[in-house]
Amino acid sequence: MVIFAISIMAYSFTQSSAEGRSHNLAINTLTISPVTQGTFVDALSLRGQVVPKTTIYLDTTAGGRVEQRLVEQGEFVKKGQPLVRLSNTNLQLDVMGREAQVTEQLNFLRNTQMNMATSRLDLRRDLLEVELQISHLKRRVKQSSTLVNKGLLAKDRLAEVADNLSYYKARKVLTIERQEQENSIRKVQVRQLEESAIMLEKNLQFARKNLDNLLIKAPVSGYLSEFNVELGESKERSARLGQIDIPNEYKLVIKLDEFYLNQVQKNLTVMVELEAGNIMAKVSKIDSRVNQSQFQIEVDLPTNAGDIKRGQNINIELMLGDDKEQALLLKRGAFFSNSGGNWAYVLNKEGNKAIRRTISLGKKNQQYFEVLSGLSLGEKVVTSSYGSFDKAQQLQLN
Repeated sequence: MVIFAISIMAYSFTQSSAEGRSHNLAINTLTISPVTQGTFVDALSLRGQVVPKTTIYLDTTAGGRVEQRLVEQGEFVKKGQPLVRLSNTNLQLDVMGREAQVTEQLNFLRNTQMNMATSRLDLRRDLLEVELQISHLKRRVKQSSTLVNKGLLAKDRLAEVADNLSYYKARKVLTIERQEQENSIRKVQVRQLEESAIMLEKNLQFARKNLDNLLIKAPVSGYLSEFNVELGESKERSARLGQIDIPNEYKLVIKLDEFYLNQVQKNLTVMVELEAGNIMAKVSKIDSRVNQSQFQIEVDLPTNAGDIKRGQNINIELMLGDDKEQALLLKRGAFFSNSGGNWAYVLNKEGNKAIRRTISLGKKNQQYFEVLSGLSLGEKVVTSSYGSFDKAQQLQLN
């Protein structure tokens, strides 16, 4: 049995210094395609899925518990229409606390202003009293000077009055200086208190706005395509509640093989097949991220595209370039995944051998590869998979 198996392997996979490694195959197990000539249509027939062009997501500004569900998924909602009401006890308590802080700060500000006004009046009264004393003492000095000159009053009495006058003049200077300092300090203190009150008021308004945001309203008019809300459910801050799709604005999402990544560009023409007739559109976006050997493009549909629905699949023709007349064509096959289009097994004239040959393929459409070099019109090529014999230099066909 071992000798027999070795003999079979030696027969089916032999080595020749002249022709290279050879593999024996039954011809009826292979797909053989001829090289033909014709028009290479540089377009791809694909299917795209209709999705909304513009989607507005509904997220919670402040978390809370779902108290009321006011609409149902799939309904058309108008801008400003209430959708769901949440409750948040902590937020309500926070608003009440901030209101108390603002009230307390405003009361403190008013009391401070009243105290400052009283102090200002006291200083003005003190200044008036000092000025009155100075006026009286000036008259006494004048009168005393006359009496001293006549010898009717001792000089000590005149000196005493003069000293009192000097004292009140100095006191006036100090009173004015104190008044200026207190006015300056008062302005700074009042400004700080007012700024603090304004900040507290802004915080209160922000907290009230968060409280108002517990009633979720539609930001735009459209269809409520998703609405993940259940009564009694707790929603965290920034939780996704659903989404609104803008009506009559759609786009197609199309997935392509990564082979076309370098061929697809923005603004390529796309023919969209609709029931009402074909329309022309353009590639609007290319997502070059490859996932499972595919990438994604988007095509914006005009608003007059007709009666189309979200999720609908539509046939399209993606125009990659101009059609080429009298091009050499080779049918697409599984061989490309093994050779990358760089080589292929080409049958000889007798059809009993297939020799490995270097070739060059260009673009491809749904049916054909464009042959650039290495193949001639009428030659036959093995286009099925090379997976089990891709190391062989030639195939012996039985």
